[in-house]
Amino acid sequence: MNTPLRQIIDEEVQWDKTKTIVSKTDVYGTILYANDVFSNTCEYSTIELVGEPHNIIRHPDMPKVVFKVLWDTLKKGENFHAIVKNLTRTGKYYWVITDFSIDKDEEGKVVGYTARRKAVPNGVIKKIEPLYKTLLDIEKLKGEKASEMYFNAYLKEEVGKSYNEFVVKLFNEELSKEKTEKIKNETSPIKKGLNWFFFGETNPK
Repeated sequence: MNTPLRQIIDEEVQWDKTKTIVSKTDVYGTILYANDVFSNTCEYSTIELVGEPHNIIRHPDMPKVVFKVLWDTLKKGENFHAIVKNLTRTGKYYWVITDFSIDKDEEGKVVGYTARRKAVPNGVIKKIEPLYKTLLDIEKLKGEKASEMYFNAYLKEEVGKSYNEFVVKLFNEELSKEKTEKIKNETSPIKKGLNWFFFGETNPK
C-alpha cells in the first residue's frame, strides 16, 4: 500500500484505553493479523494493515535506537516490553506499552511475533518522553550510533537496569499510584505484574 505523506498533528487519537491492541507479524515485521482495536485506533482498516510493515505506524518522535534494542532482544529469543508513541493514519498519536512475545512452530523455529499493547499512564509518558527527545536529538545531530551509545550509558549510569527492566519498573511504579476503586480490595497490579495487565482480560478485542 502506498501511504501518502502524513501531516503530523500534535493531538492524541481517541480510543478505548480499557482494551488491548493485538497484532501478529512474521520475523521481518510484516503484519499478519490485527485485531479490531488496532485498526480502530490507528485509523487503518484491518485489510489495509495486513501485509504491510509494522513501521507503517511509527511516529517520527520515536528514536530509532529503541526499535534496535527491541529487535536485538527478540532475535536473542527473549520477550520484550517497550513504551512506544505510534502514528495514526490522520497524523495523530497514541502511547502504548507493548508486550512482545515470540511465536514458534512445532519444531521450535521462530516464525513471528505477537504484540499486545495497552494504554500508558500519563506519569510514565512524562518520564520517558524527555529521554526519547534527547535520543532523537542526538540521532539527528550525531547519528544513530551516538544515540545508541548515549542510551546504553544512560541505562547503566542513571538507571542501573536494562531497557526492558526500566520499562517494567516505570510502569509498575505508576500503576501503584493509580489504584482505582475496582482494585482496592484486590491484589494490586504491582504484585500481579505486567503479565496480569496484558492477559487478565477475557476478551482483548
